Amino acid sequence: MNERKILVWDWPVRLGHWLMVGGFTLAWLTSESESWRLVHVLAGGTVMAVALFRLPWGLFGSTYARFSDFVHGPGKVRDYLLSLLGRHPEAHVGHNPAGGWAILLLLSLALLCGASGWAMYNDLGGDWLEELHEGLASGMLAVVAIHLAGVISGSLLHRENLVRAMVTGYKNGPAAAAIPSARPLVGIALLSWVGVAAWWLAS
Repeated sequence: MNERKILVWDWPVRLGHWLMVGGFTLAWLTSESESWRLVHVLAGGTVMAVALFRLPWGLFGSTYARFSDFVHGPGKVRDYLLSLLGRHPEAHVGHNPAGGWAILLLLSLALLCGASGWAMYNDLGGDWLEELHEGLASGMLAVVAIHLAGVISGSLLHRENLVRAMVTGYKNGPAAAAIPSARPLVGIALLSWVGVAAWWLAS
């Protein structure tokens, strides 16, 4: 089957991905500074807002944004990881099975970490809540590290720059597998939602 560069990732997926990257990085860097507290809260609020948006988009979004496309059982995850070890990785137009689990973990941790951070910001808990928040953030960092390792190994084994694909939206695949639209209006809606939600969470 002939492959070419096709549109796979829509604007909501790409914008959401990089907003979470920037938001989490900024939140982590400002986590120990009281003078940067508002920046930390806004950054964390951005991550949480994107995660909240991603839930319905995972049900009603474009083909490769849907959970049904990339969330698989343990057997498929095992088979994919074994194919990586054998240096003959299974080809997936969208997210691979292992990446699908990483996405679910990241979204779950983003929501829990954001909720605990919001509760702390509003003085709704004690020291135990702070420890929970820090533990969730550390867990998220660990999943991010595993995700990065997967992206690097996947890029090398598939001979395709997966980071660039998340910028441009284009990956290798059969022409018939391309999504028909990048959904730019939904991307604008995401940016509007994140701006409003992040500011509300920080207010």
